[in-house]
Order: sequence, then structure tokens, then C-alpha cells
Amino acid sequence: MTLLHTSSPPDGVVAHHPQGFEQPVRSESIDLAVVLPTYNERENVAEVVTRLERALAGLRWELVFVDDDSPDGTSAVVRGLARRDSRVRLLHRIGRRGLASACIEGMLATSASYVAVMDADLQHDETVLPAMLKKLREDKLDLVVATRNAEGGSMGQFERKRVLLSSVGKKIGHAVCRCRLSDPMSGFFLMDRNFFLQVVHRLQGGGFKILVDILASSPRPVRFGEVGYRFRNRERGDSKLDLNTGIEYLFLVVNKLMGGAVPLRFALFSLVGATGLATHFACLAVLMTQFHVAFFPAQIVATYVAMTENFFLNNLVTYRDRSLRGMRLLVGMVSFWLACSPGAWANVIFARALLQSGYAWYLAGIAGIVLSSVWNYSMSSLFTWQMPRRRPATEAVDGVVANRLSSFPRGMAGYR
Repeated sequence: MTLLHTSSPPDGVVAHHPQGFEQPVRSESIDLAVVLPTYNERENVAEVVTRLERALAGLRWELVFVDDDSPDGTSAVVRGLARRDSRVRLLHRIGRRGLASACIEGMLATSASYVAVMDADLQHDETVLPAMLKKLREDKLDLVVATRNAEGGSMGQFERKRVLLSSVGKKIGHAVCRCRLSDPMSGFFLMDRNFFLQVVHRLQGGGFKILVDILASSPRPVRFGEVGYRFRNRERGDSKLDLNTGIEYLFLVVNKLMGGAVPLRFALFSLVGATGLATHFACLAVLMTQFHVAFFPAQIVATYVAMTENFFLNNLVTYRDRSLRGMRLLVGMVSFWLACSPGAWANVIFARALLQSGYAWYLAGIAGIVLSSVWNYSMSSLFTWQMPRRRPATEAVDGVVANRLSSFPRGMAGYR
């Protein structure tokens, strides 16, 4: 579900009046739309709007915040700003998450001819946006990337390990991109809407590195330019970069190399399943060879050991956007066991039948796992990792938002 909040109808929308007249809404065309995906960025929203207003002075612009139902009340802050300035818009997504898909929906939600994507955490230097727009227009480019690796650019005070990861990611990204960007890992770029519409149906839409997805999806060589910028340190909030981000990026590259044949989530589930297969096989071997347990009970124990391991790994990697924590983790594990038990019993019964038919114990064990894997994937998606439904923002959150807005500079253009 996506809730769109805007203070005025988009271009071309017909307004319906009580008198029965239909009058087209007229407005000036927008020079630039800036899409800002957010999750738990409440502390940064007002500041990023202030900075963008200064940076884009003289341009007709709009900001499209795409919030994935942040529990910290980010959407309430954006909604409050949107009520006071029609150039600020909100797409409040409920039931799905992900930076790449948020960027795609934000870009589709605007009619602007040129669209920029940047983070709302204040690490991207918004002052380079006019130069990026000018370069794209004058050189008739598809895309302009704000890069940390060109003249005038800098990694800032990046940790050494993050610099190394960025360098490795750049080399991997070149395997699928149709151009030699200096910083394909950048999340700060501006592009022509016509080019975006050429690639949007080919986008994989998963993970965090939307730029690589866009470049790899182009049916032709991309006309691109670069503008250097200095990457800032995060002042508030927590970074979303972790090991899972790297794993998703690798699978994005594999997905593109294979022509999009393997969906990202299924690929991650298969990776977890492979580790479960190894665990199941090892457990079965130890029980039968070292403890001389009969095959039937050994297969049951090995199945549930592997199932438990798969639950925790899937919660960490495959369904990280729906990750269960606290009591929900325990409830989820029980739910996973119950949902996968029919598949587990089919595993045991089928494997036992093969063993009695003369097949080797290890072949029977593997066959049982393959049979149950399809059931487990379907049931876990339907029952264990459903998208959480949060209650609407409380009055307490709205009260804090109101206090913040009351202190917002009223002399600023557009906030009177």
C-alpha cells in the first residue's frame, strides 16, 4: 500500500468542483524533482529540506520523500512540512521496504523532466545539484553521477574498511555496467526522465545499489557525466550499510549477468538452503556414523536442526526487510517450524521410502531436502515473514512534530 500526500493536484489532473465544472489545474513545469528514500530519518528531514531550498534557489523544484513506514515517525514530520509547502511531497509505503524500490516509485511519482536521487541523511552534498543539472542539459546526457572519486570529490572521513568495500564494489559493478563510471556505487545521481522510462521495466528493484541496476538495465551505452563531491559524515541516525547490503549487491550483479533469470530473494533463500543442506548432511552423518542412530530418527533430528539454522539465517539475510526481533523472533521460529513441518515430514517419509528401495542414505537425505525446500519457501513467505502492520502514529509523535514545525524558520520562502 502506498499513501501519497501532496498539497495540490499533480500537473494535468482535473479538479472536480461542487458546481459540476471541470477546470484543469495550471502550474509551471518543474525543473527538477529530488527523490529522497527514508527509513528512520526523522531527525534529518527538516534540515535536508532547508539545505535543498538554499541549494536549488532559482529553480522550480519539488522533493519526493518515500518513507517505508518508519517507526520513528519520519512520515509524520514530512507530512507536516508538506502541509506548509506544496513543493514537499510524501509517498508513505506500507507493507514493503527497500531503498531501490523506494527510489523507483519516487521517480515514477513525479512528472518532472529531470529527477535526482539522494539520501536524506545529510551525507550527500546538495550544493552540487545545480551543476549536475546544468551538465546533463548542456551535454545532452542520460545521467550525471555525483562521485567521490573524481576531481573535487572525496571519501571524507570514511573508515578504511568502507573505502576498501567501495573499491571492491566498483570493480565488481564494472562487470555489468554499460559504462566505466568512477563511482558506480554512488547513491547520488541525476538523470533524464526519458532515459529512466527506457530502463524502468528492466530494473531488478532489490537491494540498495539502484545506480548499478539502472546502468546494467540500459539497452544501449549510457551517455553519462560525473561531478565530484565530498562525502560527509553522518550526524544523526544509524547507517543502513551492513554485511547484508554487500550480499544483496553481489546477487544483484549475478542477477544482471544471468539476464534477470533469478529473483534476488529466491537467490538468497537458495544460498541459505545450501548452508542448511550442509548442516543437515553433517548432522545426519554424525548421528549415523558416530552415535549409530537409526536413519529415521537421525533424519528427523537433522531436519529440525537444519530448519532452525535456516530460520535464523533467513531472518538475517533473506528477509532482512522484515526481520523479526524480540518476542516476535521466538514466535516467528515457532511459526516457521509449524509452517515447514508438513514439508519436513514429507522430507522424512520420502527419504525413508528411497532408503528402503535400496538408495544410499546420503542420496535419500538429499532427495528429501529438495522435496521440502519448495514448500518451505512458499510457507515462510506467507506466514512467518509477513510485512508487519504498525498502528498509526500516536498523538505523542504528532505533538513532537508540531513542536518541531513551530520552530521552523517562517521567513523562508515557501514556509509562510
